[in-house]
Amino acid sequence: MSNSPKSAEPSALQRAALLVEKMQARLDAVERARTEPIAVIGMGCRFPGGAVDGPSYWRILRDGVDALREVPESRWDVQGYFDATRGMPGKMYGTRGGFLDDVEHFDAEFFGIAPREAASLDPQQRIALEVAWEALENAGVAPGQLMGSRTGVFMGVMSSDYMARLLKEDDATRFDGYMATGNGYSFVPGRISYVLGLQGPCMPVDTACSSSLVSLHLACESLRRGESNLALAGGVNLILSPETTICLCSMQALASDGRCKTFDAAADGYVRGEGCGILVLKRLSDAQRDGDDILALIRGSAVNHDGASGGLTVPNGPSQQAVVSKALENARVPPALVGYIEAHGTGTPLGDPIELRALGAVLGKGRPEDRPFFIGSVKTNIGHLEPAAGIAGVIKTILSLQHREIPPHLHFHTPNPHVEWDRIPARVPVERIPWPAHEGRRIAGVSSFGLSGINAHVVLEEAPRPRPRPPLPRSIPRSSSSCPPRRRQRWPTWPGRGARS
Repeated sequence: MSNSPKSAEPSALQRAALLVEKMQARLDAVERARTEPIAVIGMGCRFPGGAVDGPSYWRILRDGVDALREVPESRWDVQGYFDATRGMPGKMYGTRGGFLDDVEHFDAEFFGIAPREAASLDPQQRIALEVAWEALENAGVAPGQLMGSRTGVFMGVMSSDYMARLLKEDDATRFDGYMATGNGYSFVPGRISYVLGLQGPCMPVDTACSSSLVSLHLACESLRRGESNLALAGGVNLILSPETTICLCSMQALASDGRCKTFDAAADGYVRGEGCGILVLKRLSDAQRDGDDILALIRGSAVNHDGASGGLTVPNGPSQQAVVSKALENARVPPALVGYIEAHGTGTPLGDPIELRALGAVLGKGRPEDRPFFIGSVKTNIGHLEPAAGIAGVIKTILSLQHREIPPHLHFHTPNPHVEWDRIPARVPVERIPWPAHEGRRIAGVSSFGLSGINAHVVLEEAPRPRPRPPLPRSIPRSSSSCPPRRRQRWPTWPGRGARS
């Protein structure tokens, strides 16, 4: 016989209420995890014009620098392939682009790679390794102490120009195991995970021009699902062989004058560019707990496909509207609060009007007449980095949020006459302008649309003010300055015209 009075026992109704309360708490926790913002805590980059970090990249953007130039002599025989006639078979009319310097230099010893293996390594693997390390250092994370951690790596990559150069040597003795591991797409992120001992998800992403933005979307989803506790996301692209440029000239996709004239009446195609950008990501709650410096927030993102459009490579306006709307919905951000869009904006006569109309249809909803959104494209500065284009735009936008300033969009003189500018609440900034806050918030969107029809959009917000915090042990060790500096050397096995030492 119990000594407790019956009145002390919870009734069936009370037990049911407690059960409902617990179930609701679980649902709330699941919803919070599904929609938690992702903190950008570090970034690394190599972009045309000498951009090797955030400050140098910002100077190019802030000062309105056009970093495009002629094809370096070490890449291919430019005059041998040149013909000014658009669409000439086997020839290229475009001889300008956004190129990096010294892509043949690499400190193999620093990363524990033997010289014989390094010679077979696609320079895209080399530069991705370097930029990943620099991004982690920028985040204050000790790369050497991530061994065994659930750190994910997601990298956009789509070109295999180095293999094309090696094939031209016609030397069968070069084809060994190092050649296979040095040139497959999966080894770009795979080598980063291997060198650092990372055991989270690891994958290459090839969705053409949207690759790095899709990589960013996948990384954020991996963090929200708990697959990863830290993630590296980005993309890499190097232009080492002429074949792809010849194909694009055959399609007449490139600009004749070597300038990307996005949104302008003179737009006649894009200009190719190369580079690498990588972000270090954490769940916001983890970043705040660990006392990380937060550069910006990723509020939400979305990916879709054009479906059956006017052609495999023809943009689909309704699909672009849908991906932007879904990203805003996932971010829980009203369209009227978006102050800036870093557009896909390749400078093609067909694509620019379709993109502007789609953005106007989505972002014009509920927007006051006196609050247009600004729109620009970093492709006018550094060219179209193809699989790395999205991450170049994201890093530009993060820097703009940090400086609370929108840099100038280049080569915009006469608005494209095929765009209904009077009905679209968009403004193209041709000079530096302050970034106004709306309802106390600065929010931006970044778009990337793949040639294969795969679209991505990411919603970013200015970083929150740092919270006062007691000193607590970090879940991931901070980086120190004890690592030796890298010594980048030129590899005598760099194949091709004018490149042997």
